[in-house]
Amino acid sequence: MSDRDSYKEMLAAVQSFHDKHDFKNTGGEDLPYRVALMAEELGEISACVTKGKSIEDLAEECSDLLILVMGTAIAEDFDLSSAFWKKMDKLMKREAKMINGRIRVSEFRDQ
Repeated sequence: MSDRDSYKEMLAAVQSFHDKHDFKNTGGEDLPYRVALMAEELGEISACVTKGKSIEDLAEECSDLLILVMGTAIAEDFDLSSAFWKKMDKLMKREAKMINGRIRVSEFRDQ
């Protein structure tokens, strides 16, 4: 496995980007700002799909979102890797349901 396959190396690269632009002291780590940027990236991902853009364009926009998510973990000082595995463990225990012809895996509550 090369360093570029490691979450630790990816996180270090995002930290380096934050440090390079001094996000901590220039508003770049402000949570509402970061949430707005993530919403913007989701819009760009959506545009890739709805406008039939290339897989390369889609991959770039998804990468932007991942970098923002990882940067949010840095800014808010939480362990995204641990949170990921904790959530995956929960998801793997859930049942799936077909709703309107599409599969959903959620915490369904009987009503």
